[in-house]
Amino acid sequence: MKKNIWIILGIILVITVVALGIQISRKWNQPLGISLGFPTRTPISATFTSTPELTPTSKNESTSLAEEGVSPTPEFTLEIPTATPTMPEPVCGGPPLMYILGVGVDTRDPKYLYGLADVIRIVRVDFVKPKVTVLTLPRDLWVALPDIREKYAETVTNGKLNQAYFYGGPGMDYYKGTGGGPGLLAHTIAYNYGLYVDHYGAVNMDAFVRIVDALGGIDIYLDQDWDGRPVDDKTIDLGYFTAGQHHMSGEEALRFARIRKKYNDVTRTDNQTQVICAIKDKVLTPSVVGKIPQLINALIGTIQTDLSPAQIQQLVCVLPKLGPDDLQFVRFPDEMMVQGRVFDPNLGNTTWIVDVSVEDVQAFIRDFENDIIPDNSDGRMGCP
Repeated sequence: MKKNIWIILGIILVITVVALGIQISRKWNQPLGISLGFPTRTPISATFTSTPELTPTSKNESTSLAEEGVSPTPEFTLEIPTATPTMPEPVCGGPPLMYILGVGVDTRDPKYLYGLADVIRIVRVDFVKPKVTVLTLPRDLWVALPDIREKYAETVTNGKLNQAYFYGGPGMDYYKGTGGGPGLLAHTIAYNYGLYVDHYGAVNMDAFVRIVDALGGIDIYLDQDWDGRPVDDKTIDLGYFTAGQHHMSGEEALRFARIRKKYNDVTRTDNQTQVICAIKDKVLTPSVVGKIPQLINALIGTIQTDLSPAQIQQLVCVLPKLGPDDLQFVRFPDEMMVQGRVFDPNLGNTTWIVDVSVEDVQAFIRDFENDIIPDNSDGRMGCP
């Protein structure tokens, strides 16, 4: 009898351990936010079923996007290539490729109800090589906005790319899809340019400050002075950074990354890349790398992401495996960054945009996806 009791208790213990293991495993693989609702992206390439044209303007005419005031609405199909048996195994348990939408939001709102996407990056993670390439999308691209609720659809037809995050925010209630601000931004990029992402991660200004401070600050060498002092009574004081070595706190790194008024968006993007590189360097220092799980746990809830803890671990795992040339940042070449103006029907006035053709953006994105942007491009840089 006693023997049977011990057998029963042992079975109950085994079942309990297995059940707890399954529960922990589910949480480990559970997305931390609402998924985008896209088809499985990796390994997928997006191709057009038809060539989008600006009606009534043909590609041979000189009318610009700004003059037309509209964006094309191409249709896409997804083609899944057959994997070859000789393909090397991905490292860190990741998929062959992962695309992530990274967003920096210009608000401190902890609930992410509102805000514009001041920073828009697409991260291409190749777990086979391994290699990471980060594409900057200009926030002032003029795009068509999909999935807007019917009662707003007459006026909210187009906007700047950074406004897609704003209209998708739960505080606005304009967007009928999934994923909130990151969801509409991701859908907008796919709708206009055929670039589908697997996941997203968005940080507001407070979350960014907390990340840098949790790392103990970051170290950046500046090759020139940077002046972020106000140019008028409508701009905030971002400070003055002299040339030379700096150890920046979270607030200092945020102010440096936001400097633009006396320069332009291209220089601000390059400065933000310096900050990202400095964060990467700090994450890989021996004093920090062992604390990464605790840091991730502390930051969960302050950021927006649909990555799971397991996928975050995969991304952290791949960082030490990158060689000096395996982390690259790409942006549009200077000659593509042409300014124009367009009428915004929702705002009721004209606004500045980056007036680059949809076809040129699509071609650049295809090169990014195929990892064939030339190393000598003026829009490509690595970490110093």
